[in-house]
Amino acid sequence: MTHDLGWAPSACTLPTAEQPLRVAEFDALFADAVRGLTRPEPTRLRLELAFSPGNAARAAELTARESGCCSFFTFTLTIGGGSLALEVRVPPEHAGVLQALQARADSAGGPA
Repeated sequence: MTHDLGWAPSACTLPTAEQPLRVAEFDALFADAVRGLTRPEPTRLRLELAFSPGNAARAAELTARESGCCSFFTFTLTIGGGSLALEVRVPPEHAGVLQALQARADSAGGPA
């Protein structure tokens, strides 16, 4: 399977050989857990995730690793009131990267 790595820009320090694996991890999270998304600003994406401790742990672990190689991402995981949300922010110069990430989340088509 060929992955569109459009959201892995040159600023990413993850070795090129590992990038498809990371994309696959995000795709799996999106397919399994995303229940909705909004784009309140060009530099901010909010993903509503299915509420579970497993999804919270999985999102936290994956985004912590992603922050290590793509330091321009800011991830905020919010747990409260029976809901789980992952907010992703980028600086304006990386809005296109966020658009590509949103497209992957949209195409993953997780359960409603």
